Amino acid sequence: MPHWAMVIDLRKCIGCETCRHVCDHLNDGGWRQVMDMVMKDNQKGQNLSITMGCMHCAVPPCLDVCPTGATEHRIDGIVKIDYRRCIGCGSCILACPYKARKITFDHKVPHQKGFAPEHHGRKNQDRIGVCGKCDFCFSLLDEGMKKGLKPGKDFEATPLCVRYCIADAMYFGDLNDTDSEVSRLIRENKTSCLNEELGTEPSVFYILE
Repeated sequence: MPHWAMVIDLRKCIGCETCRHVCDHLNDGGWRQVMDMVMKDNQKGQNLSITMGCMHCAVPPCLDVCPTGATEHRIDGIVKIDYRRCIGCGSCILACPYKARKITFDHKVPHQKGFAPEHHGRKNQDRIGVCGKCDFCFSLLDEGMKKGLKPGKDFEATPLCVRYCIADAMYFGDLNDTDSEVSRLIRENKTSCLNEELGTEPSVFYILE
């Protein structure tokens, strides 16, 4: 069984926010943030642009607070939301230390052929008032693997933000596959996760230097 993960190389990220715009356009926005941060111990005195969304934690704080069981933790590590069960109470939003969730109130939910929210079990108009977040584009992963494609390697089966990163700073793959690109990058570089002290065990890793 794979454990899906993402590696973001901050040495390459140029802060263009393409990943955010792609996600906004196809998922009704707000699921990915790009934050400019000043690193005090950065020897070059450079600012860093940090792209972040759901961290797909191994110990997700959002899971236990969900009163309806709409937040689910898949066996492959992906934390997803069942829109049919979400009541929009916002408990998960308060519990998430990464501010990775939002409730959609705008009636204008975009529809893009092939990437519409119907893939996640709910029609566009029915997503109003329920919680949404990055889900690693699991519908693309699942459909791609049915065709024999490899997420992180084959374009059609890879999360959209990774596909369209113009700086080639985002990588996706299986942590349980020692030959995957994410495993290699983690093995060959010093990586960090956000808020590691919380014990959430994120599946998103950053390369700082």
